[in-house]
Amino acid sequence: MAIPRFYCPGPWSAARPVDLPETVARHATSALRLREGDALILFDGNGREGSGFLQRDGKQLYATLTECRDISRESPLAITLVQGISSGDRMDYTLQKAVELGVNEIIPVFMKRSVVRLSDERLARRHAHWQAIVVAACEQCGRNDLPTVATPGDFDRWLSAPSERLMLLLDPEAPDSLRTLTIPTGPVCLLAGPEGGFDPLERRAVMARGATGIRLGPRVLRTETAAVAALAAMQVLWGDF
Repeated sequence: MAIPRFYCPGPWSAARPVDLPETVARHATSALRLREGDALILFDGNGREGSGFLQRDGKQLYATLTECRDISRESPLAITLVQGISSGDRMDYTLQKAVELGVNEIIPVFMKRSVVRLSDERLARRHAHWQAIVVAACEQCGRNDLPTVATPGDFDRWLSAPSERLMLLLDPEAPDSLRTLTIPTGPVCLLAGPEGGFDPLERRAVMARGATGIRLGPRVLRTETAAVAALAAMQVLWGDF
């Protein structure tokens, strides 16, 4: 059985006990049934990892670390995923798998064909939920650097901000594929639409900004599949697969 990993913001070191956040302590004891003396791993989200074991002082749980190290399991590709917000489990799945596939940043955006519309309060809760999914995915896949999840916003507003990144637009009707592109030497921005895909006006606006449309084979992929498939292909062609 793999040693469980937990996100615990630093700074911390092997020189002193590390108090565990309440959510981590609850997950460790209630969900994973860890007991005092069981092995665990902490990571701080900035590339640092510590191995140790669980300790208890009354009701307070903490970790005693025996070794700390800076270790990176990051992809050589710097990828930002701009994802049209989809509904429920679809969005959760996309974020989880994008983290496993090495994405550095996720920017959720509302698009003209987005089914989901949220009030400010519900949007704040959904954003916190997405951040929790990213943390859990890092705990599972071994990443020590925590990808960022931007505050959800309007796609047109995002597009109006200047950017020098290579932009790749997922488009089932595009003439190019990832295989036909030159290997990028800098950051890449991958744009994926929601359930209904890109509105024609959105597609034209993105292409006017210099984006390259790419297709993922002859089949039309669902929103929860498209970005994940593209990221996996990018890792095969240009990354560390």
